Amino acid sequence: VQLQASGGGLMQAGGSLRLSCKASIRTFRWYDMGWFRQAPGKDREFVAGISRSDEIWYADSVKDRFTISRNNAKTTVYLQMNSLKSADTAVYYCAADRSGPYNNIQSYKSWGQGTQVTVSS
Repeated sequence: VQLQASGGGLMQAGGSLRLSCKASIRTFRWYDMGWFRQAPGKDREFVAGISRSDEIWYADSVKDRFTISRNNAKTTVYLQMNSLKSADTAVYYCAADRSGPYNNIQSYKSWGQGTQVTVSS
């Protein structure tokens, strides 16, 4: 599965951004998808995930601020990020094809190239 993430940029604290991840696979609807992020000097961490049956999971740090969704017809998964904080600054990666715990990096077989999100305070 090839994944292309987009939508990152520079935003002031309190603002919003929407990330998109386009998957190049016709059977997209059968894949669990995830968003992860990696801040400078830190490990990659789970942000949000959505299963093929639309079960959704969030990291505690983004719950009530971020929303993950998917459009199977467009083979795209989204991450709406509201009330952004400087702590959200990171490269955001989308991931696909999960077989394991939803918040584990090792569970996902395919990864996008990442999109930079920078939040200024």
